Amino acid sequence: MKNTSLFFAALCAILLFSRATVNNKPMKKVIKTENAPAPIGPYNQAILTNGTLYLSGQIAISPKTGELVTDNIESETRQVMANLQAVLQAAGMDFSHVVKTSIFLEDMNDFAKVNEVYGHSFGEDAPARETVQVARLPKEVKVEISMIAVQ
Repeated sequence: MKNTSLFFAALCAILLFSRATVNNKPMKKVIKTENAPAPIGPYNQAILTNGTLYLSGQIAISPKTGELVTDNIESETRQVMANLQAVLQAAGMDFSHVVKTSIFLEDMNDFAKVNEVYGHSFGEDAPARETVQVARLPKEVKVEISMIAVQ
C-alpha cells in the first residue's frame, strides 16, 4: 500500500510539472477578447500561467467604438472596470478571482470618486491594492487599472 501511495504521489507531481512547463519554460496562455480594447502596444490583454491571470492595465477605451470615454472620472473608471471584467470573463473568471489590483491616477484628488466606482465591483471581498498618482498616462487618460487574478 505504501508503494502504491508513493507511486501515485510521484505520478501526480510529474503530471503537474508537465502541465506547468514545456521544455523547462512556464506555460502561458494569451487571453484575448473583442469585448475589451485591443492592446495599443506590444503586449496582450492578459496572460494566464499556472492558474494565475495577469491582466494588463486598462484605460477607458470603448471596445465598440475605439474611442476614449472621458466625460468624467466616474464614467472613465466604469469603462476601465468594464474592460477588465471582459478580460476576466474571457479567461473564465470574474472579480471574485482578483487578488491584487494597481490603480494609477493622474490626480489623487480623484481618489474618492474612483474608489466609489471601483468598490461596486468587489463589495466587502475586495483584493489587495495600491493606488498611486503618476505624472502621465497613455492617451492622456485620468485612470488606468491592472489586476492579478487566481483560478
